[in-house]
Amino acid sequence: MSLFITCPVADVARATAFYTALGFTLNAEMSDHNVSCFAIAPEQYVMLGSREMYASVGGTEDLIGGPDTPSKVTVSFDLDSREAVDALVERAAAAGGRVGDTDDYPFMYQRQFDDLDGYHYSPFWMKPDADQSA
Repeated sequence: MSLFITCPVADVARATAFYTALGFTLNAEMSDHNVSCFAIAPEQYVMLGSREMYASVGGTEDLIGGPDTPSKVTVSFDLDSREAVDALVERAAAAGGRVGDTDDYPFMYQRQFDDLDGYHYSPFWMKPDADQSA
């Protein structure tokens, strides 16, 4: 099963530059001037569409959220190491993203960042052999 997360953005070119800076892979076959599709993991994609395109496909003119309002969803995903989590968040910050909290639990290391349109990401690393109930 494939997973597609579609996010309306204010500026597709700006969002494309941000996600490219994160190191995600642009799927050119599924992208055009109105939308950029990035593979974030095998069979998992983030679709960054213009607000106009999103409204026409979604059938609504009432878009909730934006860079100055809290995200209504958090996209969480696991990475291979603590260093990979830190590297991704550092790339997000360098590309203009807002960095949030760091949580270092006995069983998991997790960080937070928002992209340029206010979408909230929470990459994490599950510590091997940790007590999951801690």
